[in-house]
Amino acid sequence: MDIYTAAIAVSILVYIVIGNYAGRGVRNLDDYYVAGRRAPTLLIVGTLVASVMSSTMFLGEAGFAYDTQAGPYVLFPQGAAVGYVLGALFFGRYLRRSRTNTLAEFFGQRFNSKRVQVLAGITIVLALGGYLLAVTQGAAILLAELTDLSYVQALVVAWLSYTTFTMYSGSRGVILTDTLMFLLFTVASAAAVVFLVRDLGGVPSIIEDLVAIEQKKDLMSWHGMIGPGTEWPTAIDYLIWAIVIDISWMLVYMVSPWQSSRHQMARNEHVVLRSAVIAALFVALLQVLVYGMGGIINVGNPEISPPESATIWASLHMLPTVLGALMLAGIMAAVLSSASTFLSLVGFSVSNDIGIHDTDDESRSLRFSRLMMLVTGAAALAAALVFPPQIFWLTTFIATVFASSWGPVGLMSIWSKRITEKAAFWGMLAGLVFNVVPKFFTFVGVLELPSYLNPVIIGGLASLLVTLIVSRRTTVSAAEKRYLAKLHERPASEVGQRRTRITLIAPAVLIIVNGFVLPILLTVYYVLPYQRATGTLTPAGSLDWATGEMALMVSWSGIWIALGVFAIGYILKAYDPAGVAPAIFRQS
Repeated sequence: MDIYTAAIAVSILVYIVIGNYAGRGVRNLDDYYVAGRRAPTLLIVGTLVASVMSSTMFLGEAGFAYDTQAGPYVLFPQGAAVGYVLGALFFGRYLRRSRTNTLAEFFGQRFNSKRVQVLAGITIVLALGGYLLAVTQGAAILLAELTDLSYVQALVVAWLSYTTFTMYSGSRGVILTDTLMFLLFTVASAAAVVFLVRDLGGVPSIIEDLVAIEQKKDLMSWHGMIGPGTEWPTAIDYLIWAIVIDISWMLVYMVSPWQSSRHQMARNEHVVLRSAVIAALFVALLQVLVYGMGGIINVGNPEISPPESATIWASLHMLPTVLGALMLAGIMAAVLSSASTFLSLVGFSVSNDIGIHDTDDESRSLRFSRLMMLVTGAAALAAALVFPPQIFWLTTFIATVFASSWGPVGLMSIWSKRITEKAAFWGMLAGLVFNVVPKFFTFVGVLELPSYLNPVIIGGLASLLVTLIVSRRTTVSAAEKRYLAKLHERPASEVGQRRTRITLIAPAVLIIVNGFVLPILLTVYYVLPYQRATGTLTPAGSLDWATGEMALMVSWSGIWIALGVFAIGYILKAYDPAGVAPAIFRQS
């Protein structure tokens, strides 16, 4: 066994041991589903970030950046991460107040409707089941690359790795192992990028080398590689696609089950807010690091096939042995963390939401939940054996299902007094159908849609229109009115100056790091060397501000500073009526 395999094997054993240790503390369904609602900020941050940084990020999206889109993937202001903050403010803290065990159960109680809960549960099972398939295949690809295992054998090993502790410990084990995995892949990614930059002569030298690659001459531009042979005929087509995907993922971070459900485990609403802001910061930073690494790998080898294996190749051939082993263990950690999250959520919905088990005996319900977790995992394994890997496009498609199906209904369930049970049901269904059907026909080549008619736009608009139309024709029940009013009753225990002061630190740091530090660093170490390498500096030798690259840098500051100031003002209004901060924030 070489050091790479050993590092992954040891890390997996650690997760299994810790996860099963956590499982010994599971006494009831609250423990199993929502970790007893006692999780502190660190654990919520860990599980929020780890559940999204999966094979999609380290294999699929890093490979996509390596292959064609390194420039735009680094330069775009990672605006999707804004959804963490907005989601916590406008959805997550109310979800926690509901004291429900699953997101589908929340929808069921909010609209006093079993069929809404069942529909939401079925959506979770189908969509996150597909996501589980993708991350399982990602783990198998990694294991097969590093060991003598065949792809099928690697699938079985990967499946056993996350199923072993997830089935037994539920959310208690998932959030603990997620946090360990988050710390591992964050440290590994940062260390790998620092080493590569130093080893390859610094950023200016790397940019020059990348621009010189003839077959990828636009790789580092703000729009990446476009034109014949790509998905985007023009730069505007790419820009529209990128904005649509960013908004879709922003909605995913706001209301999707594998993100917003983490708030149900939080100790209090301040933990919800702090962890969401910190998660936004880390996700944005990690995306820059991972996508940037994807681009840098081209200096070592611009012809890696398939591109999804680029980070694996770099770990084996461009990094020192120990750091490469740490990076591979980090990638595996990211994959397993998402897999355990998706498995737990699908298993929870099968046992709790879709109506196949109904008993008041909590011990029997707990046993049934564990059994359904095993059945769910087995189904994912069987599907992984049948379908070929399509990690990037599969996960991008699945994520947008929640954006269109749940986005409008999810936010209106908190902020609309007119949305009714029938509107929620048909709105969810319309968003699902009008996303999945067009996407399927475009995937098989029967239909070709322009960038501005992305299926997520069609599904989102269909969901919103159906919800509004049906709401106008139906009446809100007394039970729905009471439940909504109860959600907006702010718990007295959440109000206070000391807690609020601590909570305000997070958005203040977000403003400094994402609003100022990262844009300045990217301008100095990316845009300036890029313009110098491409000969696009002004005649005076200074930055040309009239470029797509600089426009994106300016948008970094605009988006994140505005978000941070808004969050500060909103938190003060909600939790500190007495006042503890400068007047500028109190008036925002």
